[in-house]
Amino acid sequence: MKKGRVIKNTGSWYTVKTDESEILNCKIKGKFRLKGIKTTNPVAVGDWVEFDDSDETPVISKILDRNNYIIRKSSNLSKQAQIIAANIDQTLLVVTINYPMTTTTFIDRYLAAAKAYSIDVKIIFNKTDRYQEEELDKLDELIDLYSSIGYECCAISAKNNDGIDKVKELMKDKTSLFSGHSGVGKSTLINIIQPGLDLRTKEISDSHKQGKHTTTFAEMFELDFGGYIIDTPGIRGFGTFDMDKSEISHYFVEFFELADKCKFNNCMHINEPQCAVKEALENGEIHFSRYESYLSMIDEGDMGKYRL
Repeated sequence: MKKGRVIKNTGSWYTVKTDESEILNCKIKGKFRLKGIKTTNPVAVGDWVEFDDSDETPVISKILDRNNYIIRKSSNLSKQAQIIAANIDQTLLVVTINYPMTTTTFIDRYLAAAKAYSIDVKIIFNKTDRYQEEELDKLDELIDLYSSIGYECCAISAKNNDGIDKVKELMKDKTSLFSGHSGVGKSTLINIIQPGLDLRTKEISDSHKQGKHTTTFAEMFELDFGGYIIDTPGIRGFGTFDMDKSEISHYFVEFFELADKCKFNNCMHINEPQCAVKEALENGEIHFSRYESYLSMIDEGDMGKYRL
């Protein structure tokens, strides 16, 4: 058996890089699909695997224990999940105020999912060159909001090369996952960070201000300045997966810090009396958009809905 790391997943083939830097295209054993794993694909980019290359087509036989992974519902009302990537040090969530707009609901769902799997998130606000005064005010508001609850934020313009050094500094010697909606500029940013990759990019739709998918499959690339980057297809919605309703508030950091001041240990922060979270909301100490996102995740648990 040989060992390597999955650097690309096309849905049927897995590109594996060995410790000796050999690149092999592998298949997986059918048993991975028969173990009751309710994921769209059991092997993810970033996975360390063992494989047998004695035959013409190498076959992955074992997925080694993961340090972490980030997961989401694969589609609307789906009971399956998609593991976006595994064994990562951090995720850089690329968001835009407009062109296209990234909603706070999407950001909050992503942050909660990452928190649930102990993954650090940095928020990269891109396309500052395109914003008018009102949009710049919104940008400042969101940076203040997420910085205040402990998330490192960085405002950049990939087009104008503004703030790129800061992003590279955040990524040095780490395995970083890039995520975000289609059209927020992930591929453009990666091409600037690591010249020579030549990832495909497209302009967003002028009529709908929506992004167009350019990255088809998740793929990992080595960085000249140390570390790895994982590029992923743009995601429209982030349906949280396998979260108990009673635990969702644990993944909202400012809620969790207040929870022990609630009258009830099992407080859901909705209708209970003497709820410290609701009091903080009324006092303006918790941002209303964060509370709205929390309620939408609770509602998703009840109704099985999948939202942006």
